[in-house]
Amino acid sequence: MPDWLKNAVFYEIYPQSFYDSNGDGIGDINGIIEKLDYVRDLGCNAIWLNPVYDSPFMDAGYDVRDYKKVAPRYGTNEDLEKLFKKAHEMGIKILLDLVPGHTSDTHPWFLEAKKAAQSELSNRYIFTKTVWDAPPQYRMMCGICERNGNYLVNYFSSQPALNYGFYNITHPEWQLPPDHPDCLKTAEAIKDIMRFWLDKGADGFRVDMADSLVKNDDEKIATAKIWRGIREMLDSEYPEAAMVAEWCHPERAINNAGFHMDFYLDHYGNGYSRLFRYGMWGDEAVFNPNGRGNLKAFADEYLPNYEKTKENGYISFMTNNHDMPRVTAYLDKQAIKLVNAFIFTMPGVPFLYYGDELGMRYQDDLVSKEGGFSRTGSRTPMQWSSGKNLGFSTSDEPYLPVDKSPDAPTVENQRDDPDSIYRVITDLIALRHKYAELQGNGELEFVYEEGKLPFYYKRGRLAMYFNPLAEKAELDAAFDGKIIYSLGGGGISCGKVLLEPQSFLMIERN
Repeated sequence: MPDWLKNAVFYEIYPQSFYDSNGDGIGDINGIIEKLDYVRDLGCNAIWLNPVYDSPFMDAGYDVRDYKKVAPRYGTNEDLEKLFKKAHEMGIKILLDLVPGHTSDTHPWFLEAKKAAQSELSNRYIFTKTVWDAPPQYRMMCGICERNGNYLVNYFSSQPALNYGFYNITHPEWQLPPDHPDCLKTAEAIKDIMRFWLDKGADGFRVDMADSLVKNDDEKIATAKIWRGIREMLDSEYPEAAMVAEWCHPERAINNAGFHMDFYLDHYGNGYSRLFRYGMWGDEAVFNPNGRGNLKAFADEYLPNYEKTKENGYISFMTNNHDMPRVTAYLDKQAIKLVNAFIFTMPGVPFLYYGDELGMRYQDDLVSKEGGFSRTGSRTPMQWSSGKNLGFSTSDEPYLPVDKSPDAPTVENQRDDPDSIYRVITDLIALRHKYAELQGNGELEFVYEEGKLPFYYKRGRLAMYFNPLAEKAELDAAFDGKIIYSLGGGGISCGKVLLEPQSFLMIERN
C-alpha cells in the first residue's frame, strides 16, 4: 500500500474546463501547470486528471483513440511529462484516468477488428457470429461493419467493449472464457498502457467502470481476478503507484480486486445518496435541514463496509464529480459547508471536484457537449476571476459557457471571504493534514439515535458533531474537551454539546 495515500487529498481536474493557456477556448495541460500553486494552496497534494488521451470526443475523452498519445487540444506527451515533473517538485501526485472497458470506434485496434479478414485483433472486441445474431440482453451495434457480426458496446454506440471474456457463457459460438489467450492479451494490453505512463511519471490511475470488464460476471469474480493480476504487477514494478476504482462496492473493489481505493458514490439510494442527494432534489438527504434524512440507512451500509476493508484500502468520499449534478443543485450554502465537514473528516481518501470549493453552480439549461447530456452542467469552466469568461479563457467561444449570474462565485471573490465555502474547505483540509486521527483509516465510532438527528462520530481524540436540522439541538458530550473548529455555532455545557441550527463542531479531548 503506497504510504502517501494515508494523508492524500485529491483534486479532480476536468482538463477541458480548468484553465485555457493559449486562448483557443479549451483548457489544456499548460493551463494546469500554471495553476498548480492554486491546487497546492487548497491543501490538495494529489490530482485526478480526467482523460487527456487522443479521442474523437464523442464522450468527452472517455472514448479513447490512442491511449499513448495526448490529445492535441491539450498539448503533447512532453507537456504531460512536464506536468508530472512540476507537480512532483511541489509534492503533488497525479493519477491519470484509465478507460479499460472500451475504446473509441476509431481506435486502430477496432478498425482492424471490424474487418472481414481474420487477424490477431479479431477477438480484441466482442462480435457475434453473424450479423443476424443480436441477443436482446446485450447492447449491440448491428450491421455497420464489413465483418459478418454485430459488436457489443459498453454505453455509447461509439464505445465498443473490449473483450475480457464471459464468466457465464450463454452463446458459445461467439463468447470466449476469461482465460482464453485472446482475452488474456486484452488485459496485457492494458498493463502495457499503464506501464507506458507510469514510466513517464504518472503516480497511478483512476479506473473508469472498473467492474465492467468480464461480461455475465454478476459477482465480478473473473473481473476481480484481472485486477488482482494488475495489482500484483504494480506491487512488483511500481509499488508507490495507486489505483482508485469507480466501483462503489468496497468489499469487491478493495478486498477482492486489490484496488487501493474505491469511490463511494453512484448508486441512487445507497449510503452516499442517503447523505447528500436522496429523494427529489435531496429532500430526504441527511444534510437537508428539513430533517427527513435517515442516518441509519447510511450507517447500516457504510460501517460494515468500512470494517471489512479498512485494513486493505480506503473508501473515498467525493464532493462531486463530472458525472453528477453539483451539490449546489440540491442543498443550500450552509448545508454544503456541513457536507464538506463530513467528507474531509471521515476515514479514507477524500476527493474534491474542481469548483466545488467555490460553490460553483450546476447549469441545468445547457445543450449537451461531447456526450455530456445532463452531465454537461457540471462540466462548465472553472471560475477564476471577474474577467472575460470569468478568467477561464480569452476566447470568444469557450468550451462551455461560464455562469452568467452577477454573483457567480470565483476564486477572486471567494478566497478572502470568511463566510465562503472556499474558506471552509481549506480550513478542513488543513485540519486533516494537522491531525493524524483524521488521516487514512483508524478508529471510527458513530453515535446517533435511530430515526433522529443530530449525530456525532469519534476518531481518536477528536469528535465531530453535526446538526443538519434547521433548529437547535443537543447531544451528550463524548468526552471533556474543547472546540477547535465550528460552523454555525454551538458550545459545551454540563456534559452536553449544544448545537445551533445547521452547525458542526469539532471537539478535541482535553
